[in-house]
Amino acid sequence: MPMMFSDPFDALRHFQQALDTYRTSSWLDQGTSGTGAYPPVNVFRKGEDILIITEVPGITKSDLDIQIKGNTIRLAGTKTVAYSDKASLHRRERLAGRFDRAISIPFEIDDENVTAECRDGILTISVPRSVREKARSIKVG
Repeated sequence: MPMMFSDPFDALRHFQQALDTYRTSSWLDQGTSGTGAYPPVNVFRKGEDILIITEVPGITKSDLDIQIKGNTIRLAGTKTVAYSDKASLHRRERLAGRFDRAISIPFEIDDENVTAECRDGILTISVPRSVREKARSIKVG
């Protein structure tokens, strides 16, 4: 059944809103299909702790900055892509520049025991739960 509007101007207004929504969406943006938050992360629960695994290919350890505040891990750094001065660039899909990403953890972090390891472009951050957050067994007397 066709949609009926009592006022033709109302139909035009709805049509204009739909066009505006389509035009401002990311559907028409240039770039690869893998664009989005960088770097991409997977967050896992491992026992009572959290494990963050992220891809940082081509980024050196010295270009990474990991900070902890409250229950948030901040991952920042710089990704560089170098080209020869004589190179003529025909297509550019590898992005470069600063990145800054915050990941909220659903519990208090033991910030003294957070560890990070970067190997072969994979950064692994182990985030232990604070002792105050861990369940404690109480013996019944």
